Amino acid sequence: MRRNVLVLILAGAITLAGLGTAAAAYPDRPIQIVIPYSPGGSTDLLARTMGKVAPKYIPTPWMVVNKPGGSGMPGRLDVLKAKPDGYSVVFGYGSGEDTVLPHLRQLPLDPYKDFEPVCRVSVHTLALVAPANKPWQTVDELVKWVKSQGSAIAAVGTKGGSADITMTAFAKAAGINVTNVPGVGGADAATSLAGGHADFGVLHPSELLPHYKAGRLRLYAVAYEERDPTLPAPTLKELGYNVATAGSVKGMAVAKGTPKEIVGYLEEKCKAITEDAEFRQTMKEIGQPVMFMPGQEYLVWLKKVHEQYGQLIKTLGIEVK
Repeated sequence: MRRNVLVLILAGAITLAGLGTAAAAYPDRPIQIVIPYSPGGSTDLLARTMGKVAPKYIPTPWMVVNKPGGSGMPGRLDVLKAKPDGYSVVFGYGSGEDTVLPHLRQLPLDPYKDFEPVCRVSVHTLALVAPANKPWQTVDELVKWVKSQGSAIAAVGTKGGSADITMTAFAKAAGINVTNVPGVGGADAATSLAGGHADFGVLHPSELLPHYKAGRLRLYAVAYEERDPTLPAPTLKELGYNVATAGSVKGMAVAKGTPKEIVGYLEEKCKAITEDAEFRQTMKEIGQPVMFMPGQEYLVWLKKVHEQYGQLIKTLGIEVK
């Protein structure tokens, strides 16, 4: 029996030594950054902006891979199915699929039990916009028009995401009938709006700014507690519509079970990237605030956002089928 115990102890020691060696060698090959949305959206743009600076701090390639569709679930599930060794990272952790969707339907994963947060990078507001050729100039005129028509079509990034729930909340507050048409990310919603395929919608600053500057979209207001310094627009609350959400949170996470040393390495390097002058200048140019937060602190904050969205959904009686 003593021999069996000794064998088990040795086996455990060998396993731990193996994990330590793997963590010490990390990274020795490309790190796959999985974006659960389509190319061109705010999450994709942020990940690629970090990727341009990453070589200064990480010795192996930062490979951005887009896996859109399925309300952001397929990309997340791909990360969970991969070996928890830090070579597969979900970028966009903390978006509506993690904070909103769990309140509305059964998910194939648990955002808080299945993932290990690495860090928060940014938080993006959501803005109410419409094609520039639409006749209304103000939010009140938009609401009046929808009421005169009976209903309207709104473009949102993904089903059950923060944009979807924010638009639903706005429609409820304004007393209008709106059908949300989701895409596979904010880039799809922006393209739809710029092409006049939807009456109005909600987008993040980095998604709307190119179209706004080109004169294709008109900006009305932001659905946030305070004004967004990157956008020349009031809040919906200022205009009399009691709608303010946390917007879309942009964080990073790996599968639960990833060695703590590797999670710590990623957190440290991402912090260095977010403090890089080149990165901060680019973020300013694309209208995205830098709001780094360490992994465990981020998890506490994210759970509070999750609870706030749950209360909003309950208070407004919002349902997403």
